[in-house]
Amino acid sequence: MMERTLKALSLTLSYPTAELQRAMPDIGAVFHADRRINPDTQLALQTLTGRLGMGDLYDLQESYVMLFDRSRTLSLNLFEHVHGESRDRGGAMVSLIETYRAGGVEPATTELPDHLPVLLEFLSTRPWAEAQDILADAAHILTAIDARLVRRGSGYAAVFAALAQLAGASAEPQALAEMLAVPDDDPTDLEALDAVWEETEVTFGPDPAAGCPQVRDMLANMDAPATPLNRSA
Repeated sequence: MMERTLKALSLTLSYPTAELQRAMPDIGAVFHADRRINPDTQLALQTLTGRLGMGDLYDLQESYVMLFDRSRTLSLNLFEHVHGESRDRGGAMVSLIETYRAGGVEPATTELPDHLPVLLEFLSTRPWAEAQDILADAAHILTAIDARLVRRGSGYAAVFAALAQLAGASAEPQALAEMLAVPDDDPTDLEALDAVWEETEVTFGPDPAAGCPQVRDMLANMDAPATPLNRSA
């Protein structure tokens, strides 16, 4: 059950596509079946999956980009919230890649390894106690993004609320306060956005042209223990 829920949450946080829209009823059913998610959050997830499944695709894509690609305080790259552009971020990225490899996964993807949908897909292959520990370590990030999405009136907040509940641990107050003290950025200020994000491109993994895990593969493996990320021998 946990494996399917983490895969479903990963898919819900992925860039909207027509294929993903067609999968939303099945994804919503996974959330409905997981009683570890509280009823209010389950209802919010059903509302979100319904909107993602039935809404205009171009509107959904534009909304996704404005939230997660043009707003640094809502970035799905988790180490962005912890390390920013410090040297520590590179070391943390390398450590995460080694964690993937130790779990039998070769992170060949165009996304950075700390991209939340990629991490959730990996965690869906791990024992529940291990996955929960990693989610608990990120509880302050998940809770802060949830709060920011609630302020923006975004249904995606339900995904982060569910992840915080599955983590089984409250966010450390000091860490959460420090995150929430950072002012929300303006996704419509493209000049400021370019200045913030301008940096040398860094790629991780052996094949950055290999692409992200495909929705069809993730759906095909919803009930199987294998991950669509490349398995090492």
